[in-house]
Amino acid sequence: MKLATVVLAAGQGTRMRSSLPKVLHKIFSKPIIQYVVRALNELAPKKIIVVINRHGQIIKDALKGFDDILYVTQQDQKGTADALKSAISSLDNFDGLILIVNGDTPLIEPKILRDFINLHLTNSEDLSVLSFNANGEHSYGRIIRSDGKVIKIVENLDLGEEQKNIKEVNSGIYLMKPELLKLLDEIRISPLKDEYYLTDIINIAYTKGYKVNAHNIGNEEQFVGINSREDLSKAVSFVKNSVVKKWLKEGVTFLDTDSVYIDPDAEIGIDTIIYPNVYIEGTTKIGSNCVIYPNTRIIDSIIYDNVVIKDSSLIELSEIRENSLIGPFAHIRPQSKIGPSCKIGNFVEVKKSVLGKGVKASHLSYLGDAEIGNNVNIGAGTITCNYDGINKHKTIIEDDVFIGSDTQLVAPVRIGKNSYIGAGSTITKEVPSSALAISRTPQKNLKKLTFRKSIKKNVKGDNAL
Repeated sequence: MKLATVVLAAGQGTRMRSSLPKVLHKIFSKPIIQYVVRALNELAPKKIIVVINRHGQIIKDALKGFDDILYVTQQDQKGTADALKSAISSLDNFDGLILIVNGDTPLIEPKILRDFINLHLTNSEDLSVLSFNANGEHSYGRIIRSDGKVIKIVENLDLGEEQKNIKEVNSGIYLMKPELLKLLDEIRISPLKDEYYLTDIINIAYTKGYKVNAHNIGNEEQFVGINSREDLSKAVSFVKNSVVKKWLKEGVTFLDTDSVYIDPDAEIGIDTIIYPNVYIEGTTKIGSNCVIYPNTRIIDSIIYDNVVIKDSSLIELSEIRENSLIGPFAHIRPQSKIGPSCKIGNFVEVKKSVLGKGVKASHLSYLGDAEIGNNVNIGAGTITCNYDGINKHKTIIEDDVFIGSDTQLVAPVRIGKNSYIGAGSTITKEVPSSALAISRTPQKNLKKLTFRKSIKKNVKGDNAL
């Protein structure tokens, strides 16, 4: 079976109250339209056509990672039928089936679409619409049947009183043979909205004797269209809950399922424990037997087995090897690699650095553009001075080095193996292996008694202190 897909993504989404097209609002780390295109890719279509408006370059930019997408422009926003007409030239001589979806329906699943296509083929239909039952107040168009046959769809604004009670509604997903595209020319403009409704094609096709049907499968949550901030919030919650349920089944413990946010593309190993208010974003991979404490955010990173990440830590585009301890209040910035059995403690920042096995930087340090060997101890208050105002420079610390507290390493500089740096030093030159480097001004001790008398005199005399 040949399949072409058309994504209607030209709408402005005025109810979103945003300068950003509604299909580019994000659910976790990805825009809405990416969810739609990813679902369609699972069907292996011959074509994916995306209908955009005249300002649709930002939609193209959002879909750069997807191959072989054809873009067509709807010059004026005159409704869904007009949008589909914009794609007709890209479907010339196509002899398969055409699947039409809306670009603002991020929760559609490939399985539902496959089931829909199979029902269409099994029943040898010319035009099919995917429907579902909706409850409560909503604005979906209703599926109108006569003796069980689908004869038309009536939009919410055009409903009669009795029709408002109909539960079966239109999802906005259609499947048709190419020959039915010619019926778009027979659709008349709606006087209420000054638009051409694609829904009208159902009645036109039925009247002309084509085999038309609606397949009521799936549930309402899967077909929600994002038209407002409230819709977006509901979609985020749906995705969040689905992802958490998936990892609960896979052996992950969440201490509060309501407060965690796990990206659909993230991976988590068994027996990992995740505390409240944890955000795992992008393509992050977390190993087994890890513990992630509250208020932690991990973005596009790899966390190996048996890692503990303490409270309020931020890890971005980095790698944490097995048995390491991070935090609390640590910041691991992009392009950092933390080796096995390391300790990166409270208020330590690591940026674009590679740390070997067993490195300890327990508190109040900055390690930027550094290459640090195995079993290195970084004393409190140590910083790598990697920026000279124009360029970044590298600090290299070899194996088994001890860096005393409050040390400044002015890059470019190398600290040799087994060396010691005395506390309070400013190191600007290479330190040889097995050396002790000290850089301090001489200590001066004033006589204790004289110093106290001087203070008292000033206080009594002129209150200068």
